[in-house]
Formats: sequence, C-alpha cells, structure tokens
Amino acid sequence: MEAGRIPDAGTEPESDGAPRTRIQEKNRARILEAALGTFSRFGYRGARVDQIAEDAGMSKSNLLYYFGSKSEIYKAVLADLLDRWLAPLRTLDPDGDPRKELTAYIEQKLQFSADYPQASRLFANEMLQGAPVIRDVLAGPLKALVDEKSQVLRHWAERGRIRPVDPTHLIFLIWATTQTYADFAPQIEAITGTGVHDEAFRRQALQALTDLIFGGLLPRPGSP
Repeated sequence: MEAGRIPDAGTEPESDGAPRTRIQEKNRARILEAALGTFSRFGYRGARVDQIAEDAGMSKSNLLYYFGSKSEIYKAVLADLLDRWLAPLRTLDPDGDPRKELTAYIEQKLQFSADYPQASRLFANEMLQGAPVIRDVLAGPLKALVDEKSQVLRHWAERGRIRPVDPTHLIFLIWATTQTYADFAPQIEAITGTGVHDEAFRRQALQALTDLIFGGLLPRPGSP
C-alpha cells in the first residue's frame, strides 16, 4: 500500500482475491457518488439505502452486493473523500522548491473546495460529531501521512529553505484556510458576492494565502 493511502472501506465480495473488474469499479464509483449526494442532503440518520440505490440507478440488492449496510457505504464515502482530499499532500517533494511545492498544494486544496463543496461539508460534519465512523482512519493512515510530510518540512527548515516552524501546525493552517471556502461558502458569498467556484476569486484567494504564509515562512533576504 502506498504510504499514507487510506484503505478501501468497501466490502465488495472478493473471496478469491481477484481485482475488481472495470464494471465493478464503475458501479462502485456510481454508488459512492450517489451516496455522497444523499448523505449531504439528509445526513447519516436521514439517508436511506433505497434512496442511494435509486440515485445510483441500480437495485437495492445490487447495491448491497458491493456494500453490506448503510454504515459501510458511509464509511466508504468518507474514506474515499479523505483519500482524494489528501492526494495533493502526498506529492510534496523534499527536493522541490518550497514555494512552488506549497503553492501547488494550496492551489489544489482550493480547487477541491471548489469542485467538491458538499464533500468538504460532509467531512466537516463527521468531525463535528467526533469522527465516530473514521476515527481509526484519522489516527492511522492520516496520522502516518502527516508525520511523513512533516519530515519534508523539517528537511527544508534544516537546510535553511524555510524558517523553522512546527510542520504539523503549518499543515493544519493550510487545511483550515483552504477548506473554509467550502465549509463556510454561504458566509463567504454573502460578504463577497461570489465564492471559490469563481476562477478569478480563487486566484485572489490563492494569492492572499500564499502571500500570508510565505511572508512568515520563507527566509528574509540577508537572513542567516
């Protein structure tokens, strides 16, 4: 398994150990996409397997071939979201330029907030509930990935490429500032009249965030 990758939370029968077929992958993706919409609209308690199956365009029995219960579907949705959400973090290159690497990461996080606002809000709601479904994922694969990429930031600091900073809190800062554009979209749109879905606004957000972060992170000219 790739370092830091979130494990598959589905329970599709694969007793013979064979990989999924293209049709199985397609159906599974349909279920997860439909379930995301259903859980986002109704929450976990209000969502029904029948509705997810209908939205996915398949029978309930067919859906239950891939996932045995609503809780398993929900966990798979959250694990899939977290996997996609963390994909940009995995690309941080210790040999790359810190400004370019972190700018690309922040840009991708903003893009995710623009493309998947309901996903970000669903994940935030799980956190507000105390992460009852994916706490083991947060404490396992997520922590491992953050620990791994914190070493990249320490590597840059040790070589004087960025100023010394607690890497975990820097990652938290980037998460908070980028995800707020999805989690608090109504507030942002009420104030600005637009949101992160607008490309020009997204560029402004990227410029503001990188100016603030790099203003405190990059060594000043002439500093040791």
